[in-house]
Amino acid sequence: MTRQELLLHGHSVAFCRAGTGPVLMLVHGMAGSSATWRHVMPMLARRFTVIAPDLLGHGDSAKPRGEYSVSGHANLLRDLLTALGLERATFVGQSFGGGVAMQLAYQFPARCERLVLVSSGGLGPEVGGLLRGLSMPGVEHLLPLVCSPALRDAAARAARWLGGIGFRASPAVEEIWRSYAALADPATRRAFFCTLRAVIDVGGQAVSATDRLYLAGHVPTLVIWGARDTIIPVDHAHAAHRAVPGSRLEIFEDAGHFPHCEAPERFVDTLLAFIDTTEPARLSEDDLRERLRPPAEPAAARA
Repeated sequence: MTRQELLLHGHSVAFCRAGTGPVLMLVHGMAGSSATWRHVMPMLARRFTVIAPDLLGHGDSAKPRGEYSVSGHANLLRDLLTALGLERATFVGQSFGGGVAMQLAYQFPARCERLVLVSSGGLGPEVGGLLRGLSMPGVEHLLPLVCSPALRDAAARAARWLGGIGFRASPAVEEIWRSYAALADPATRRAFFCTLRAVIDVGGQAVSATDRLYLAGHVPTLVIWGARDTIIPVDHAHAAHRAVPGSRLEIFEDAGHFPHCEAPERFVDTLLAFIDTTEPARLSEDDLRERLRPPAEPAAARA
C-alpha cells in the first residue's frame, strides 16, 4: 500500500492506494480514517485497485473551516476519482461513509458500479445515545476536557503496558480508541462537530436516504451489518434490504459496528463473492432521469 496526497480545490486530500484492476473505493466512518480498512486492503489489493481516502476533516486530510455535508464529501470523492483518472468504482461505505457512498451513487450514477453498505448511516433515525448527546449545543466546549493530548497519551501508555503483559484490545475497541485519540487535535475536533451536526441531532439521524433507496434497485447492492451493533441498529440493515430490490444482506452474528475489522476474512470473502456474481451497473444521467419520472397515468384513470 502507498500513502499519497492530492491537492483538490486548495485542500490536501490523503488516501491509501494499493493493487491493480477494477476499482474499489472504501469510505470510512465519522471520526475515522482510511486506517480502518488496514485489515482488508492487502487482501482486496490482490485483485483490485483499492482507494481508501481520508475524508476532509479526518485523518491526514486537510481540516478547513467549511462544509462537511454528506453531499460535500461525495463531491470531493468524485473529484478524487477524476483526478486519479478513474472513471467508475464499487463504492464501499461504513457508518457515516455508507451515507457518503449512497450519495455518491445518487449524485453520480455513471460512476457507481456497485454499492456496499457496511453498518451504514442514513437509513433511519435511530442512532446510539452517545452521538445524540455529542450533537447537543455546547458539548464542543466540554469535549477537550476528556480528549486532551495529555489524557490521550496517558491512555496510550496504559494500553502499551497492558499489551506488554498479554492483554489486547478487541478490533472494535481499537477503532473506538482511534476515534478518541483523533479528537485530541483541535482542528479534527472542530471538523468532527461540523460533520456530526450535519447528520445527527438530539433526535437521532437527521439525514435519510430511505426515500431514494428504490433508485438503487438497478445497482448491485450488498448490505453488511454486525448483529451486535450498538451504534446503528441491525434493524436498519433488514429495512434497507427490503427497500432495495435484488439487494443482498449479510449479518455477521458475532460482530458489532466494525465487521470489516472484527471479521476481516469473512468480510473479504463476502465482498468478493458479491462482486464475482454481479455485473457492474452502467447507468447514465438519462437512466436516472427516466427512473425519477412519475409513472404514466393509465388511460382509464384519466378518462
